[in-house]
Parts: sequence; C-alpha cells; structure tokens
Amino acid sequence: MTDPVARTDPAVKSFAAPAYRLGDFAPVISLGLIVLVFSLIVERFLSLGTLSLVLQQSAVLAIVATGLTFVLLCAEIDLSVGMVALLSACLCGVLWEQSFAAGPKGAHAKDVGLLATALIVAAPIVMAVFAGWLSGRLTVSSGLPSFIITLAMMNIALGLARFLTRSEKFSVPPALASLGNDAWRLFGDLRLPRSAVLAAVVMLIAHLVLQHTRFGRYVYMTGGNRDAARLAGVRTDKIVVACLALCGLTAAIGGLVNAGRLNSVSLDQNADLLLDAVACVVLGGTSLFGGEGSIGRTVIGVLTFTTLKVGLNLTNVERLIKSLPLSPAWKEKLLDASWVTQFDLLRPFLLGVVLLMALVIHGRLVKRNS
Repeated sequence: MTDPVARTDPAVKSFAAPAYRLGDFAPVISLGLIVLVFSLIVERFLSLGTLSLVLQQSAVLAIVATGLTFVLLCAEIDLSVGMVALLSACLCGVLWEQSFAAGPKGAHAKDVGLLATALIVAAPIVMAVFAGWLSGRLTVSSGLPSFIITLAMMNIALGLARFLTRSEKFSVPPALASLGNDAWRLFGDLRLPRSAVLAAVVMLIAHLVLQHTRFGRYVYMTGGNRDAARLAGVRTDKIVVACLALCGLTAAIGGLVNAGRLNSVSLDQNADLLLDAVACVVLGGTSLFGGEGSIGRTVIGVLTFTTLKVGLNLTNVERLIKSLPLSPAWKEKLLDASWVTQFDLLRPFLLGVVLLMALVIHGRLVKRNS
C-alpha cells in the first residue's frame, strides 16, 4: 500500500525521486574543462602515460580525502591529517631502523621477517586511529569546535615527528616502497599503480559503508541536522568520534604510502597534504556544512585536482608560445620575458587561481539551484 504522506508531501516525493540540478554536475564539468584545456596546450596530454601519472599522483590524496569526506559529512573538520600522516611515516621509519628490525639505514632489511614488518607498519596506524579518536572525544566532551581541537592535535603530531626523527631522514620497509612505486603494466603505456589499487579499495569500502549501512545513514543525519538526529535516537557524539578516528586511519595509510613512494621519511613530507585533500573533497561537491556529499564526488574532486597539477607540470610555455598565431616579433618578445623562465614559480599561483575559479563557480551554481 502506498503511504498517503508520500502521495501528498512534496518533500517526501523529492526525497524518493530527487531531481538532478546543474550544480550536481559542476564537478564533472570542471574536470571536463580542465582536460579539454590541457589537451589543447599540452602535447600528447590525452595519452595512456598521462593517465598512469594521474593515477599514481592521486592515490595518496584519494586515501586521505576519503577520511575527510566522513568528517565533513558530519559537519566537522580535521586540520591534523597532514601532520598525523607525517607522524605515522616518521614512527614507521624510526621503528624500521631500530636494532630489532632493519638497523640504521635499513642495512639488514632482508633479514626482517613478514611479522615484524607488519607490526612496524601497524603501530603507526594504531597511533593515528588513537589520535583521531582522542580528537573526537575531546571535541564532543569539551563542546569546542573540532577545528580548534584538531589544530592542537596538528601541532602535537608535528612536535612528536620532530622529536622522533631529530630532523634526520629514515628509510622505510621495502613493502611500502613497492606499494608506493610499483605498477602493473596493462597495455601500451598504461600502468596501474599498486597505490591506486589500494586507494580504489579504500574508497569502495567507504562508499559501501556510507550508502549501504546504518552507520552511513547516521553520518548523513548527524551532518544534516544534529539536533533532529539526536532526537531520533542517533548517538551523534559517537558518530563524530568514529568519523575522526576513521580520518586518522586514512591519514596514516596515506602517510605510509607517500613515504613508500618517496622511499624515505623526512619532515618536509606532507606539507600540503591537508589543503590538497580538503580542496579535493570540496571540489567534488561535498558541503563544508555537512549532510551533503559522497565518495563518488570525492573521486571526481581528486581526479580534477590531480589532473590540474599534472597538466601544469607538463605545460611547456616556450612550445605554447611558439604555437600561438602571432607574428615572429611578438613571439620573440614573449619568449624573452622573464616570467617564461620563471614559470615553475608561477605554477602554485596558477593552481590556486584555477581552484578558486572552480570553487566559486560550483558555489554559485549550488546557491542558484537552492
């Protein structure tokens, strides 16, 4: 029998069969425009080699952005992900070079057993989950905004990383180096990085949790209207704590994969990881105010951000100027300009400008549709 409320209440009708709006397609449109622009200005941008590069560079961001998606969906924020990822990598490197493991500089790496390696990798993950859990507990018990608590946790993690490493470099287990750098060659120039496969598995599990479990529904309810969710019997405090703990878990995994990709651990890693991961989630259309978003949107955001970075890195300004329909005199003037030789310094600026434009356009579309 059809529910009479569903027949008469427009809100119930729209919930049962949501109408797609232009703002919902803004992330895909942004990605398409970025691919189109770079395909015109970068030689062989639309190639299997570029796709492999995008997959490899997006793996760490995808893993970390997955945990941040949970946190943002429940209307919180975690500013400590970058430093928690760094601390996880540093702890792994320090443990790996102890006398009971591989020794200084990993001299005895071949003698370390699988169980010892697993414990050395698991210890930083447990530590990061505890850090996220502690941030969540302090957030719900103190009543302070999560960005204040996680800001303090960010400094704690950075301080511990400096204390552990004494600003020195450390090696990592060969298993992490293999995970961060090895890939399966499929055909032609297309290579499937192992780190990308891990990121896909993490995001698939997160998608299933959000879309097909009670916990996922509670995350959306907590972010959409926390008071109403609490009145409905949802233990919103536990949801917040669990999401921040999950964010710590993905931060640790991302930090370890990144350390493996670089084949070492140092304090200058993950400096931009927080801002890049937040940009990926927001570019995908997940609301900073909670209750709206998905892992699928985060995938689009990660691909958009990584494609933009890869495209800027592959851009050859001199070749671009020579291909312009200008007179030889004008081309000579442009090639002699100082900014051409200093284009590498302008890449972060251009990245920020394009990201700002994409975010503003997406925000205006969402505002217009609402």
